[in-house]
Amino acid sequence: MNLRGIVAVSGRPGLFKLVGQNKAGYVLEGLDAQKVKIVANISTTKLASLEDITVYGEDEDLKLVDVLANIAAAKGNVPDAKADGATLKTFFEEVAPGHDTEKVYTSDMKKIVTWFHLLKDLPLFTEQPAEATAADVAKPEEKTDKKPKAAAKPSNAKAPSKTAQPAKKANMTSKKGV
Repeated sequence: MNLRGIVAVSGRPGLFKLVGQNKAGYVLEGLDAQKVKIVANISTTKLASLEDITVYGEDEDLKLVDVLANIAAAKGNVPDAKADGATLKTFFEEVAPGHDTEKVYTSDMKKIVTWFHLLKDLPLFTEQPAEATAADVAKPEEKTDKKPKAAAKPSNAKAPSKTAQPAKKANMTSKKGV
């Protein structure tokens, strides 16, 4: 399962695909039917990649990727996110054995089931996680002693005027004389 680039945004329902980044923030596209594109502010918005999310476990935390894979294997038994708490708890005992029943709330279970229903139609469950290949690993190690070429100056950039430099010097000398 490959969940790279799929994020949950704090304060917004649903899941988003990280499309890019600009000066204002992250460019996100909704995974729902509307495909809404938003720009989430870098400084105020918290993004959580689904690859990095874990579920509280009794001994050790369970990766969300593994829980979603178990839900996908359960095929026809997946309840609706609006199901009652008892149904979700018994379902989670099957798909996430060893989860901490005191720390994992029914609302968390509903959120994970909702996310599964958003992701089940996408080809994410058949894709393999992106792993570094030998060629990708070799590229960063191949460093040369060559200096990078100087960047070309944009054509709309103004050259510093010759009069500006002597004026600065004049100000500096006048300060010394005072």
